[in-house]
Amino acid sequence: MSPGETGDLGQELVRLASADNFRDLAGPGHTTADGHPLRPGVLFRSNELQLSDADAHRLAGLGLGEIFDLREQHEVDAHPDIEVAGASWHHLPVPGIPMEQVVALATREQADEAMRAVYRGFVDDELARASFAELLTRLAAGAAPQIFHCTAGKDRTGWASALLLRLAGVPEETVLADYLRTNEVNGTREKYLAMVAEHLGPEKVAVYESIMVARTGYLTAADERVRAEHGDHATYAVEGLGLSRETVAALVARLR
Repeated sequence: MSPGETGDLGQELVRLASADNFRDLAGPGHTTADGHPLRPGVLFRSNELQLSDADAHRLAGLGLGEIFDLREQHEVDAHPDIEVAGASWHHLPVPGIPMEQVVALATREQADEAMRAVYRGFVDDELARASFAELLTRLAAGAAPQIFHCTAGKDRTGWASALLLRLAGVPEETVLADYLRTNEVNGTREKYLAMVAEHLGPEKVAVYESIMVARTGYLTAADERVRAEHGDHATYAVEGLGLSRETVAALVARLR
């Protein structure tokens, strides 16, 4: 199967039992503002690849060339990705909320601000910039289909996906809808919130829910940093991430 020729497979994989936030970046028919459809079967986004044997086999059937893992080392150590035949694995760590800060959260307001700080860090943090820069560079140079992911496929993956869609010229309302779709397909959130209620008390559910969902305000926090420092996302890709304009053009050509 060649890139871009997955037929109905990409849509079917959206509901993978062992990776519920796996989906095609091209979405269910995403198009650019000037009417160009995105190419399906090229780039995929996901949560961590704790795959069943059957799902690993199905992903291998996509002809994947590379998997990019945006998780921090302790996350990788705790839940290493299952190997997918034919695909090489690359670790490009992006910082999330420090675990000691997660444990100390006492109010929803603290949790919301912690998440906004994480998103601002996607733009400002040196390690985050280096990892996102390498991710986009490798995606631009890829010949076979590729996957990038983090733990929930929500924040680090959400920011990378939003940036890619914006560079491709997808309308902002589509970008936002794609980002928020995590809240519809992430089937593990309720399980973890039930554990919070059981072990920490029901009053903590609203606190921890804030770090388990995608919210417009989180994405806005990163976008505001981009606008303040670079003006727009295309300039951010060149000035903030250090990509050449040729790399950006190659990336857009893969997407459209």
